Amino acid sequence: MFEDFHFSTILIATIRNAPVLLFAAFAGVFAERSGVIDLALEGKMLASAFTAAACTYATQNPYWGVAAGIAVSCLIALLQAYVAINQRGNQLVFGIAINIAASGLTFVLAQYFFQLGGRSPDLGAARFALIEFPFAESWSSIPALNWLFGQFLGGHTILVYLAFALIPVIHWVINHSRFGLRLRAVGENPHAADAAGINVAQTRYMALLVGGVLCSFSGAYLAIVQSGFFLRDMSAGNGFLALTALVFGNWRPLQTAAGCLMFGFFAALQIQMEGVAFPGIGQIPGSLIQMLPYIVTVIVLAGVMAKSVAPKALGTPFVKSR
Repeated sequence: MFEDFHFSTILIATIRNAPVLLFAAFAGVFAERSGVIDLALEGKMLASAFTAAACTYATQNPYWGVAAGIAVSCLIALLQAYVAINQRGNQLVFGIAINIAASGLTFVLAQYFFQLGGRSPDLGAARFALIEFPFAESWSSIPALNWLFGQFLGGHTILVYLAFALIPVIHWVINHSRFGLRLRAVGENPHAADAAGINVAQTRYMALLVGGVLCSFSGAYLAIVQSGFFLRDMSAGNGFLALTALVFGNWRPLQTAAGCLMFGFFAALQIQMEGVAFPGIGQIPGSLIQMLPYIVTVIVLAGVMAKSVAPKALGTPFVKSR
């Protein structure tokens, strides 16, 4: 029924959907502002999701799971950096290769270790606990305050708060810190940056490592918070949606975060629309509803790509002048 369509529920779901995209998109911001195309976000998310779920199940401690996910994602980022920076390989092809390898390898390992058809066991109580605001019970009798502080702002896990706390931090790092200045210089004109004494290769390595850490949070959030288990290809294209948000935000942190929230909103809207009968329309077919985030992606890319300005050295290997 149409009465089951609640806008407040969509807003809460948006907050819970956004961290997956925020972490991955910010990882892409660091990599691509340094001049390296990061098409491997999907693969790093998937690898860290499997590792985080497996380690959390083994230790019954989600923090160990996150740490393991960080290690794996950073190893992939280092391999990616070696191919893109040292070997000057094709960044697009290698990114696709990582995505394909992660999709197959995580499934094989999950089947080998758990024998559950390529998924991990449920994590149960090993998942991150929800954080409630102090004195939450005192305003539970007031519906508006209970919704605002108990559901919209409160009642989330630590990774949700970390994702939103990183928005101003990363904005400051990219635009106002010394590292951010070097990062942007390397991405725009690596030869001028090299002439100014900036180590181009080292800056790009650091950018990809930071991106590896951030991308691991996205994978860990998928496995430990959203699902409570690992499932084959559970990233479900979120890495590519994060890249779309990155282009939508013109490679700038605040605008990229707005793009992530937009996609998170439409993902929440998609779930809320399933089974709802709209006046004069009736129920919309489920397959059409599931297409909604991707239709929005196509529209955004068609409308924004022509206006977005990528870093000038993006995807171009740096060869030091003699």
